[in-house]
Amino acid sequence: MVKAELKRKAERVLRTLLKTYGQPVWRKPLPPLDELVSTILSQNTNDSNRDRAFDALRSAFVDWAAVRDAPTEAVIAAIWPAGLANQKGPRIQQVLRQITAERGELSLQFLGELPVEEARRWLLRFKGVGPKTAAIVLLFAFRRPAFPVDTHVHRVTGRLGLRPHWMSAAGAHPHLEALFRQQHYYAAHLNLIRLGREICHARRPRCAQCALRSFCDYWNVARAAVADG
Repeated sequence: MVKAELKRKAERVLRTLLKTYGQPVWRKPLPPLDELVSTILSQNTNDSNRDRAFDALRSAFVDWAAVRDAPTEAVIAAIWPAGLANQKGPRIQQVLRQITAERGELSLQFLGELPVEEARRWLLRFKGVGPKTAAIVLLFAFRRPAFPVDTHVHRVTGRLGLRPHWMSAAGAHPHLEALFRQQHYYAAHLNLIRLGREICHARRPRCAQCALRSFCDYWNVARAAVADG
């Protein structure tokens, strides 16, 4: 399928998801530094555990400088609900120290004034900050054009045929950014996640209830296999 056809398919996916789920609205945007820490906490866990850990961290320390300077064990204890606390705690503290050393203050507001790719590269220098984390900070904290690819988006776009099956999540970021229009990143990202959570499960996807099944590669292949059998 050539790129022009893929773009048309992406537009059809977007329109169908908007018709099915409406215009999505995520939680109230967090300040950029809060969003970065929250997203680091979200890695390899669910939203509920992430939020519990983030709230506990904010309750335990007066500000991010206090988190930065606290004994590592205290940070680990606060974020324990998020899982992998022994990794995430030191990681968060190191990011806070690097920002302070480079910027002289604990703020990421300056990223909103940089070109998107420059801001993305700046974030990606930190250990524990990958393409998804950087894109989430840019999209949700700054409303900059970035398309985060989490496990749901990666799975669903692969099944739909919007990306090659061999393409990694890291590779899918620029690929999907080229398929969808920038003004649609927010809605496409959130509605693809919703589809992945409610219908397009990793195991036993509910294809019969999916509004996209008529133009989904996974469904069409599965249906053809049943017919041939």
